[in-house]
Amino acid sequence: GKRLDFLFQEMQREVNTILAKAGNVALAERALAIKAEIEKLREQVQNVE
Repeated sequence: GKRLDFLFQEMQREVNTILAKAGNVALAERALAIKAEIEKLREQVQNVE
C-alpha cells in the first residue's frame, strides 16, 4: 500500500526530472508514456487498498 505508493511517487519525480532535462522530443514522449503507466499503477494500488 503506502510503500508502493511512495515508490511510484519517487518514480514520478524521476520522470519529471527527465522531462525537465529532455533535449529532444523523442525522449520527452517516452518519459510522458512512462509517466502515464506509473499513474495507472498507482491507481491500481489505491484500488487494492
